[in-house]
Amino acid sequence: MTAFALGLLGLVLSLVVPAPLARARWTAATPNASVVLWQAVVAASVLSAVAVVLIAPEEISGALSAGPTAAAWGLLGALAVALLIVTRLVVSLVGVMRRSAARRARHRELLDLLDDAERSAALASDLTADQRQLRVLGAPLPLAYGLPGRSPRVVVSDGALRLLDTAQLRAVLAHEQAHLDARHDVVLESFAAFHRAVPRPLRNDRALGAVELLLEAAADDAARRRCGDAPLRSALELLGGAVDPGVGALAAADTEAHRSPDDDAVTAQRAHRLARLSARPAARWRSAGVYALAAGVLVLPPVVLVAPWLTDALVTLPLPRP
Repeated sequence: MTAFALGLLGLVLSLVVPAPLARARWTAATPNASVVLWQAVVAASVLSAVAVVLIAPEEISGALSAGPTAAAWGLLGALAVALLIVTRLVVSLVGVMRRSAARRARHRELLDLLDDAERSAALASDLTADQRQLRVLGAPLPLAYGLPGRSPRVVVSDGALRLLDTAQLRAVLAHEQAHLDARHDVVLESFAAFHRAVPRPLRNDRALGAVELLLEAAADDAARRRCGDAPLRSALELLGGAVDPGVGALAAADTEAHRSPDDDAVTAQRAHRLARLSARPAARWRSAGVYALAAGVLVLPPVVLVAPWLTDALVTLPLPRP
């Protein structure tokens, strides 16, 4: 009953694994690898559901040849659940992508309209930044965020320019640019779509928030490598709670299915992590271990799928005579 095994694997990965993984503290030390692990969990769940849809009809046909048995009804149930999940996922993904694209387009037009072009050009020249992406808003509230897409924007307000020195501003812009370069919005969109595909009573809002925090940590690490620890930490202290995390690149994804983490909590966790890394950098072997774990999770559905065929092949394989 390979379909049963794949269905059970998909349920465990989508309903059981996210809760302990979201609570895990070790993921913060290796944010990029941990995001890949989360992606592997989601991908393996989807692969399991798709595999059930592909192989269950043949197993149902074989089970019904002996009459309507409990096994046949169970396989029919597994097929129905898998079809429902795959359908909901496709519909959710299309909806999330369309809403996100429309929201970004409106936001981009507004930014281009409100941009102080002269100050943007001068700032881009001073920081050797891309003038085509940089936008300066004449707002007293300290803001700095990225708007992703095919024509991305990095936005900084007049309030932020007055608050930050040059080194701090470079660190903040490097953080936002890291979000844009790595297309963290696409990563979060896929998680948001998977989140919505899960029936509402079974959703784990904490899992989506955990992924968002990991993406923030990954952008922090990129900014640390380019600008150093001190400018980023001091800029975070000044800007951290000034604006909701959902304004920037991550929130450009349609993630209204969950509540964004509290601003102060996000800032406190990021600041605590940066202080800990400054005192004791993460070992590289940890990232390698998490990547290996992600690879192991990803190959689980194919292994479960081919295991019965391999077993039959080994049983029927003629042994060489001595």
